[in-house]
Amino acid sequence: MTHPANTPASPRGRTVFACSCEDTMVLDEGALARGCGGRLRTAEQLCRAQLDRFMAALGEGDVTVGCTQEAPLFRQEAEAAGHAGALDFANVREQAGWSREGAQAGPKMAALLAAAAVPMPATPLVPLESQGVTLILGRDEAALDLAERLKDRLDITVLLTGEAEVAPRPQAEYPVLRGRARSATGWLGHFAVAIDGYAAAAPSSRAAYRWGAPRDGAASECDILIDLTGRAPLFPTHEVRQGYLRAAPGDAVALERITREAGELVGQFDKPRFIRFDAGLCAHSRNKRTGCTRCLDLCPTGAITPSAKGHWDSVAISAEICAGCGACAAICPTGAAQYDLPPTDAVLRRIRALLLAYRAAGGQAPTLLLHEAAGEAMIDALSRHGPGLPAHVLPLRLHAVTAADLALLVAPFAWGASDVQLLLPARRPHGAEGVLRNVDYAEAALAGLGLPHAPGVIETDDPFTLAEMLAAAPRPAPAARAEFLPLGAPREILRTALSALRAAAEAAPAVIPMPEAAPFGAAHVAVEGCTLCLACTMVCPTGAFAANPERPELSFLEDACVQCGLCANTCPEKVISLEPRLDLRPEAAQRQVVKQEAPAICPSCAKAFGTRASIDRVKERLRAGGHWMFTDPARLAMLDLCEDCRVSAATNSQIDPYASTARPRPMTTEDYLREGGPEEG
Repeated sequence: MTHPANTPASPRGRTVFACSCEDTMVLDEGALARGCGGRLRTAEQLCRAQLDRFMAALGEGDVTVGCTQEAPLFRQEAEAAGHAGALDFANVREQAGWSREGAQAGPKMAALLAAAAVPMPATPLVPLESQGVTLILGRDEAALDLAERLKDRLDITVLLTGEAEVAPRPQAEYPVLRGRARSATGWLGHFAVAIDGYAAAAPSSRAAYRWGAPRDGAASECDILIDLTGRAPLFPTHEVRQGYLRAAPGDAVALERITREAGELVGQFDKPRFIRFDAGLCAHSRNKRTGCTRCLDLCPTGAITPSAKGHWDSVAISAEICAGCGACAAICPTGAAQYDLPPTDAVLRRIRALLLAYRAAGGQAPTLLLHEAAGEAMIDALSRHGPGLPAHVLPLRLHAVTAADLALLVAPFAWGASDVQLLLPARRPHGAEGVLRNVDYAEAALAGLGLPHAPGVIETDDPFTLAEMLAAAPRPAPAARAEFLPLGAPREILRTALSALRAAAEAAPAVIPMPEAAPFGAAHVAVEGCTLCLACTMVCPTGAFAANPERPELSFLEDACVQCGLCANTCPEKVISLEPRLDLRPEAAQRQVVKQEAPAICPSCAKAFGTRASIDRVKERLRAGGHWMFTDPARLAMLDLCEDCRVSAATNSQIDPYASTARPRPMTTEDYLREGGPEEG
């Protein structure tokens, strides 16, 4: 009897349909039943002749159907029948059955069906609103021609550069101005443009527009910004800035596209909120000291900017500008920025179900293929016109592969994957630097554990090249067969996965060196130079450095260190250095005392304050320096008192804090010579 912990969770009351699609693929009912995660029912033409089987299952609970082509039909019938349970779909035909290895794809079909039943959270949305106020930037007649085509649908203003003579329109139906856009900010419904050389057209313009006196620093606000100047775009990665449409003046095809798209950008819109951000976890800066800049360095759209709010300085992420590449979430060391379409833990729950179901159904050494919508089209093409995917390749679609964080790259190996491959376009997409950096980190961590596993990257747009590279990818035996649940933040999930992999590895080292800027490591303190000022504890965003409220003590928790560098940048003695590494020993998860000293005890009230060593050090320097205020031992002894008793003692002893030793009297030359100065020779 198989222990329940060794099989994927079975949703209560779920019916799972596997259809052979008119016997065009082989169904291994034994493998399907072992891994699909519900009551298995098979069919040959579920969408037509055997639709009654689907209708009968609607009253029995949740339903998973192994078909995506006919999903609209099944949804329609379920809605008409008043089905209240879940209805999920898995593409077992193109991704498994229609393959040269389709007869061996039973475990893979079971895995796809089981993973489809894992619920995904709803997509958070960002509202955008456009009233159709449009600014057209142009240099010649093309701008006015476009304005003529859009004037009945949009509120148009044309801004010409003035470099070409343009004939005025017979009727002034919209403003035509001169100027050059120096810069622009914003998004659909909220653009702001800074303009230099701004001038209005003279009403008496005859053969060509004549312009008034120019002025710099003018500003314009609009909902839609159309750029036909042929100059450099006003935004980085301008093609993903919603509401900013750009084309060369002579490109008729592009102008036709803009005419169509601009006319549709009026009203209220919703776009996904790609990033969930917690400013309190951000390690960007503290006390005007800069720490982590990973997301600022990688964001391709300029959606991330520094933003100081009170004491906790963080970055700000504009949900309206963000295009969803997820580079910030991929490399954020603290989890302040997390991808939300869907969150990492939800994706990992689906991956876990996929791999555990594959194993329960008898599959061996699976390869996890992470892809986007374009990858799904390539898989479809392979299934219809080529050999299809190999039976051991388990595809999983993500909204953005570039958002894959370290947990997403490492945890599958702990659940039994032999390989993880990321499919990217041949032309590397915006924001890919973050996930490629994570691939390097994951490779270093797994190699450090002595494992022949590492995530790989396939960059192609050709389905047949994809098939060749998947066939050539190594398939070592799985490194581990853990079953932990992906709970907590991505960093916590990653730690759990690495611990499971280390437990399964033979003679794995406890400490693994990591590449520069890796989000794990130690902060070493040169103890002899540390004065226990505790400045590092006040800027540490994760609490890796902490003070003891009861005594002068500095402690460090390596598990919490994200190598942001704020402690090293803040330390006045410059005695802190960073070492990127991965420490999997239990001690790394336990707070270690770095330095402690005996407190200074006030002889008057017995209050503990400061450290005895720092008080003695100050007294010694004052004594050696012969400072006039502390030549009297009674005054020097006041430094042993706490701040309250020091004030009281100074008041009771009637010490004048402004008193000083007698100043020497001024001396003239005669005085100097009279008192025995050297005679002039």
